[in-house]
Amino acid sequence: MSDQAEIQFGREICGDLDLAESREWLVTNGIGGYASGTVAGSQTRRYHGLLVAALQPPVGRAQLVSAVDEIVHYAGMDYSLATHRWASGAVDPQGFLLVEDFHLEGTTPVWSYALADALLEKRIWMRQGENTTYLQYTLVRGSSALDLDLKAFVNYRDFHSLTHAGGWRMNIEPLEHGIKVQAFDGATPFYLNSVSGTCEPRHEWYLGCYFGEETARGLEDREDRLFAALCRAKLQVGASVTLVATTEANALLDGETAAAERANREMKLFTAWQEKNEALAAEAPSWLWQLILAADQFIVKRSLSEEPDGRSIIAGYHWFGDWGRDTMIALPGLTLATGRTEVAKQILLAYSRYVDGGMLPNNFPDAGGKPEYNTVDAALWYFEAIRQYFAATQDSATLQKLFPVLAGMIDAHVKGTRYSIHVDPADGLLFAGGPGVQLTWMDAKIGDWVVTPRTGKPVEINALWINALETIAQFARLFGKPGEGYEILAAKATKSFQKFWNAERGCCYDVIGVPGMGNDGALRPNQIFAVSLLGNLLTQEQQKSVVDVCARQLLTSHGLRSLAPGEPGYAGHYGGSPSDRDAAYHQGTAWGWLLGPFALAHFRVYKDREAALRFLEPLGRQIYASGLGTLNEIFDGDAPFTPRGCIAQAWTVAELVRAWQRLAREQ
Repeated sequence: MSDQAEIQFGREICGDLDLAESREWLVTNGIGGYASGTVAGSQTRRYHGLLVAALQPPVGRAQLVSAVDEIVHYAGMDYSLATHRWASGAVDPQGFLLVEDFHLEGTTPVWSYALADALLEKRIWMRQGENTTYLQYTLVRGSSALDLDLKAFVNYRDFHSLTHAGGWRMNIEPLEHGIKVQAFDGATPFYLNSVSGTCEPRHEWYLGCYFGEETARGLEDREDRLFAALCRAKLQVGASVTLVATTEANALLDGETAAAERANREMKLFTAWQEKNEALAAEAPSWLWQLILAADQFIVKRSLSEEPDGRSIIAGYHWFGDWGRDTMIALPGLTLATGRTEVAKQILLAYSRYVDGGMLPNNFPDAGGKPEYNTVDAALWYFEAIRQYFAATQDSATLQKLFPVLAGMIDAHVKGTRYSIHVDPADGLLFAGGPGVQLTWMDAKIGDWVVTPRTGKPVEINALWINALETIAQFARLFGKPGEGYEILAAKATKSFQKFWNAERGCCYDVIGVPGMGNDGALRPNQIFAVSLLGNLLTQEQQKSVVDVCARQLLTSHGLRSLAPGEPGYAGHYGGSPSDRDAAYHQGTAWGWLLGPFALAHFRVYKDREAALRFLEPLGRQIYASGLGTLNEIFDGDAPFTPRGCIAQAWTVAELVRAWQRLAREQ
């Protein structure tokens, strides 16, 4: 791990509030919960907090512990380490000015506060499989001991919401090592504990906390939070004290043991990748090592009665849950590429239980309940995920379990299922959509307005459809099952795929057979999958032309634009109100995950391994900006391609890891 990325900042970043707040840290617990904030120590989003617990794993997320303010008494001086912005415009206290160093140890954020001749370190991490967050303080150096006061601020709200105090009184009870908080009757109790100090219950509302990122997103930007406990400890030089925020009544309170658990887990993640990629480890760029850890942050447990070890993938932090499409696109890069084939199997088996009408769920509601099925491509990406799983493992037993599910999915698409998804018997291509629905990954909708409806026969949907037919035909041959029908339909659809060719522009139409319109010639990146997926849907000359057109008009340093500049409706900046952002989401915004398929398509055409790898490098270096150690969802389509959207997106991380690994193996 000597090549692991060293994400570290001194006062040049930490001492500048704007720069420090633009860099966010994230730790997760494997069941959908997380803790997150900024290098400055401030909270700029409603989604920031020290314990955002998944009360119905992996969803039902609630902010329980919002912040802990530290006040250090040392050598006759008082130092406030916290940083807060208030609705009044004040920044108070300004603890960011005391931060001498910030770095990540694996995924654990570490702050070093310089207090005269004392140096105090703070670490934050979570325990795997629990809604438990650890805050550990270590006095690294000093001429005497210090006294540490920790003011704990709590909440109890859905993580999408904001709190206004009113007359709300929470029940706060003292315990042997801390306090117990129950926000109201029936609420999940949670605890703040420290075996090294004392905790006194308090009940005082602090009003007008301000979240600047919410202002930028055109949303309500302030809330109130409850000062619930004051914990005190004396810290000797070389010693540590740990505060534990948890929903577990019997949580592990030993900070050293908990920290060792976290370090051992991350070492095992590195080892699993190295064992699978021993020959590649020496040439892996430093950012790739960090992304191995980032990949694990998206994998969560989703238990079912039939699949108690079921897993899923959180699409992005902070605000996404687990989505079927994102899960299947991200699965190969997050699990197979990192040597975690057992996790891949658990995900594939778990999702097989949710197949309905030949479709996979689009998403699972945050509050729990029945999944929604408004997606045409999740099912098709499921075939590709299974194909890659079998190629990596040769696990015939699992494939035999899944084969009847896959066969039923093909039958449902041929016969027709929800949202007019059906095979056109005239050409074997897949039609999908209708008024008021958005079924592909370009799914923004504002009221009744579908921004990119794409009703008809979308290019990537049909590339995936043919890929699914060829995949199940291969599996049928493997098991000696009838597969001629799949082969005939695949051949018919492949021949018909030439309908997508737009000779005038030297690339593919984005959608053909659009009702009342004909063919949609807007230049979008979806055609890249006609080259990056296996199979020969286009001639070699056409493949080269697609790659060249995408390179000239869609490629940015951090992904492919969703629409080419100069096209009607192009938006090169993503920001503003929710409707402004939705209108730009797929209208020029650059998407990081598309860089992987582009690099693979470029290699397929040009056979230049080094050139293809160089396309990935600028996105890899984004681990030092915005979401630290991970990669953003989207970027502005216009230079300098500023990161936007979620600070950590599963398929961005996954496709960069997968593409690098595949290209690195090429000679």
